[in-house]
Formats: sequence, C-alpha cells, structure tokens
Amino acid sequence: MRKTNQTQLAAIAFSLLSASAGGAWAQAASNQPAPPAIAPATSAAPATATAAKPAAAKATPQTVDAIVAVVNTDVITQQELNKRMTDVVQRMQAQKIQLPPAAELQKQLLERMILERAEVQLAKENGLSVDDVMLDRAISRIAEQNKMSMPDFQKQLALEKIPYASFREEIRQEMLLQRLREHEVDNKVQISESEVDNYIAADKNNKQTVPELDLAQILIRVPENASAEQIAQRAKRAEQAMLQIKSGGNFATVAAAFSDASDALTGGDMGWRAQDRIPALFVEAVANLDVGQVSGIVKSANGFHIIKLVSKRAAPAAAGDTAAAPVQQTHVRHILIKVTPTVTAADARRRLADLKERIDNKAATFEDLAKLYSNDLSASKGGDLGWVYPGDTVPEFERAMDALKPGQISDPIESPFGYHLIQVVERKANDVSKERQRLTARLAIRERKTEEATNEWLRQLRDRTYVEYRGDDR
Repeated sequence: MRKTNQTQLAAIAFSLLSASAGGAWAQAASNQPAPPAIAPATSAAPATATAAKPAAAKATPQTVDAIVAVVNTDVITQQELNKRMTDVVQRMQAQKIQLPPAAELQKQLLERMILERAEVQLAKENGLSVDDVMLDRAISRIAEQNKMSMPDFQKQLALEKIPYASFREEIRQEMLLQRLREHEVDNKVQISESEVDNYIAADKNNKQTVPELDLAQILIRVPENASAEQIAQRAKRAEQAMLQIKSGGNFATVAAAFSDASDALTGGDMGWRAQDRIPALFVEAVANLDVGQVSGIVKSANGFHIIKLVSKRAAPAAAGDTAAAPVQQTHVRHILIKVTPTVTAADARRRLADLKERIDNKAATFEDLAKLYSNDLSASKGGDLGWVYPGDTVPEFERAMDALKPGQISDPIESPFGYHLIQVVERKANDVSKERQRLTARLAIRERKTEEATNEWLRQLRDRTYVEYRGDDR
C-alpha cells in the first residue's frame, strides 16, 4: 500500500491531545436530529428505615457521575473530563508551560474530547480497529526509538506517573484515529504533474540549503458555512488572543486557552519543518518576522491564525551525487483483505493463510487470487503495484517486502490498511535521479496538502456532530 503522511508514534506522550475541536461554536446546529434519550448519570441511595426513625426512610440522592456532553449517541462524563484535566495539567507542568485559567483549560479539553469521540464513532462505523498484536508492535517500536527495552520503557512511564494500561489505550486510540484520517483524508489527496513541475522549478534556486522553520500557532476555527455573526464572534476571539499576547501574555499559555488546533495544549508548538512542507499562508505570515516575533491575525479557509516564528535555520540539502546514486526498486504485488464489521482481523489472517497455501500448492496463481479476493484497487491488475521506491509504502509493508527474495510470498502481515500477502516479482538498481526528484517533490506537496485537508475534514466532522452540553455552566 502506498505510504501516507503518518504521525510519529515516538512522540505520543501527548496523544490524548491529538484531535482538534471547535471553540465557542460548539453548539449543535438546529437542523441536527435529536439524540436518543439518555438516562441521567445519578443514583439515589436505596430507601432505608429504622425502628427508631421510620420518617427518615428516604435518603438524599447522591450524584455518582454527571454527563457533561452528549456526542451523537455517546456521552462524556464529568469523571472522564476530570481525569483528562489532571493528565493534561501534569504534562503541561512537565513541559514548563504556564497554565491558563482552569475554566478555559477545561473548556478546551472538553472540545477536544468531543471531537475525539466523534472520530472514534466514525472509525467504528468504517470497521476500523487496532488489535492487541498491532498495538504491541507499535509500543515496541516506541521503546526501540527511545533506545529502551520494554521493561525499561515501562519503568520510565512509571517514573513519569503514567500508568502503562492507560498509555496502551492512548496509543491504541491514536493509531485508530490515524487510520481513520488515512482512510478519510490522506488517500484522497490528489497531486497533479503540474504541481510537481512547479515545485521543482521553484526549488532549483535553492540547492545548497533548505530553509527550516520552527513555528507555533493559535487557530480560531470558523465553522463551515458560518453566518456573518459566527465569523464576527470568532474574529473577536482571535482579537482577544492577540490582545493578551501584545499585553505580554505567554504565547504558549494563550494558545492553550484559545487555540482550536490539535497542538494547542502543547503551547501551539508545530515543531521544526522544512519551509516547503509548511502551508504557504504560514510561510508568508512570518516571512518578514524576526525570531520570537508574532504575526498579525491571518485568515484562512479554516479560520483565524496567529503565527509565532520560534526559530529558523538553513539545513543542508541532499548532495547532488546522493540523488543520482543507484536506488533499489522493487516490483511487487499484493492481496489485501480489509478488516470490516463483518471481517475480523482473525478472519483476514485466516483467509490470507488459505490463499497462500493454495498458491504454494500450485492450486492457483497469485494474480488470479488477487483478482478474486483482494480489496485493493490493484485487484484488477492481479494485485500488481508496479515498481516501488524505498519510502513509497507504509513501514509495515516495506519491512515485509524488503525481507523477501524475488518470487517469495510473505505470510499475512498487518498494515494500517488491513492484512496483506506480498509477493516480490523482481528487483533492480537504476540511476533514477529525475524520478527521485519528482518523488521528493510529490512527498513534500502531499505533506503540505494533507495537513490543510485534515484541518478542513476535522472542521466538517465537528460541524455535523450532534453535541448537547449538560450542566448549568455550559
């Protein structure tokens, strides 16, 4: 399967903050259907009686938990919100980010939890899941990337007061949401040949170095098809955030209190990125800024942005002779079985094992079975993906492919797309400098467009999610 822009699991210490949500526009639209009736989360103590005081038979009702928001057919409880609040406060303190007012932080957290819940619901509707085998492999890779054994990694989590069971579920949800975004956004991003041509032409004047920027942002989202009044309200909120910054407020604290972006609770930090992989709007906003300065309010299709130029540097570009060096290409084909509500992970593995046995016994050819059973678009071509370069496919697929010799067929392997049988047809090493140049350009364009498309998709998802707030203060 072709590779899409994926988050780095090694940085998932803050995975619960990954979803972005709207701010003050979170009320459900009037044309949304009413949610199913949900019983209030209260419990009354059973009536008791004593011989001495029969009149005191009724006890005062005690609140066990309270519903703070209804999200489509699900609910978020006060206990869930409180736990998230505790976790986030501890993590922000560990990052030395000054905390915003508690009420603002709680409001931000609730909005993120609402969008997370909507994403999880959509993932389930699409039959997406992350089983324990896939989860264990991902956590093992995180430990490896941190140069730790699993026991040492678990000890480190304990030192940071992060329960291992909670960490596992955070990673599971992050992986699930990433698979959903790949399904809903990444695989639908289209890049034209003219875009690649324009990128290469613009890049010719900057061969020696690649500008890299470290940015932080505050995003005030505007809902899709917003009224003039809604736009004005969101613009006013952006102005309030800007006023706090101009009055000496810490940018990270203001971001945590105001921003609707996924990075809000890490101070809006976007990290280091090559300039060509940052949305052009952001690059233009900081073009004339000195390090440490903040842009004015910038309007985009998603809302209002305030951008801080944290730092910048010129990273060396890849040497020309490196680009021209021979590169191994692999001609590969596969059979994909997707996991769906009616096809479990175990079912997918069993089906592929049966197909492999038929191929090994010469009862059928790989191509014929791919045409009959593969869930990928390549099925009509016998599963043929053609010649692929290193980095073209997702890591799970590439590792299994690289371990095969020409003619060999893998055992069933799992990727974010489902389960695969992989067959390497042949390999070659060619001077493919021009092709690699175009591939590099395509990947850079895809990264930039995927980020913009993801923000737009999240906005649309939030707009069509039914939300009912519960509680006097909401």
